[in-house]
Amino acid sequence: MSEQPFLDNALLFTRALKAAGLPITPTQAADFCQGLTLIDIGRREQVFHAARSLLVTHREHLALFETLFNLYWRSAAWGAGGHGQKMPVAPRHNRPREHRATLAALMAARARPADTELDLTDRSASYSGVELLQRKDFGAMTPEELETIKRLMEAMRWRVSLRRTRRLVVDPKGARLHLRRCLRSAGQTGGVPLRLSWQSPKIKQRPLVLLADISGSMDKYARLVLQFFYCVSHSLRGVETFVFGTRLTRITPALKLKNIDQAINQAAREVIDWSGGTRIGDSLQQFNRQWSRRVLRRGSIVIVISDGWERGDVSRLAEGMRFLQRRCHRLIWLNPLSGQAGYTPRVEGMAAALPFIDDFLPIHNFQSLTALADHLASLGHHHPTRGAAVPIRQPASAL
Repeated sequence: MSEQPFLDNALLFTRALKAAGLPITPTQAADFCQGLTLIDIGRREQVFHAARSLLVTHREHLALFETLFNLYWRSAAWGAGGHGQKMPVAPRHNRPREHRATLAALMAARARPADTELDLTDRSASYSGVELLQRKDFGAMTPEELETIKRLMEAMRWRVSLRRTRRLVVDPKGARLHLRRCLRSAGQTGGVPLRLSWQSPKIKQRPLVLLADISGSMDKYARLVLQFFYCVSHSLRGVETFVFGTRLTRITPALKLKNIDQAINQAAREVIDWSGGTRIGDSLQQFNRQWSRRVLRRGSIVIVISDGWERGDVSRLAEGMRFLQRRCHRLIWLNPLSGQAGYTPRVEGMAAALPFIDDFLPIHNFQSLTALADHLASLGHHHPTRGAAVPIRQPASAL
């Protein structure tokens, strides 16, 4: 293998890290490429440690970096020997002139401002592999690819839109006088309010409630949905999580465990109807009777994940959805099948639920998760226009 393609791939690797959210600057990219001239690029472990020391500046990015490195620099490139296998490298005197010019340009990048972007033209299939994995359907992934997606999900940071509460808090920039503080201050200055205090409504995160279908028709997505629940629960406060098949099970305490695998296994053990039948309507009725008053606090957002296959009474599903929509600020339905080209909600359960859904979104690949994260963070203060589901427009690359 010649050094020029390797250098091109090194540049594209920094681009892949930056696209994934790591703060890679042009100076770091130049340092990394210069560092490659000081190590044996035929040894995978030397490239790994050089990249990690020069491109990762925050501890929380280590897991994401390792995942992307293993995905981008596959062991096959070093041969079957993995870390210890030598990669053939062209002799230094045979290095093409373009290689020397590229290195010179990278060294010149040190003098550029920190916000200057390097021109990293995509000339490699390695970075395309990362994009393809993000667009690949969860149900078609291999165990190794699912492990990679799990790492990417752990690195995601979720945000939910905020809401104004009725409670007032002290705020120097507020629009309302804090009369109690003003009177207390006036008592210290002979009854004259020389110092005015102001207050404004307190801003809080909207409560989030997650309900997922773990019946047989959702079996190939169920464990990944639990990983999604775990990541959201550890990014936000006060998240309530439930799963259902023929009955409803609350798994919020199990997902509080720090280890993701232990948390998911504990949650799975608590569910007695895993991969069984589907009674969405009965499960929603149980949630509305037993849990809605406890967990649906003011301004709640409810997310239901299911393919809509209902084995019970469809009218009970419609009734449960109608009640649930009235009790929450936003009712979102995620369907892994809706990401397929030409999908229409023909099954009775999905058709019965659709009139009471505020947002109808897919959840079939990693890009659909990032679209959901952006949507949750951008929800406004006002109730949506109700009466029919509002599908969120997906980019073509997410389908």
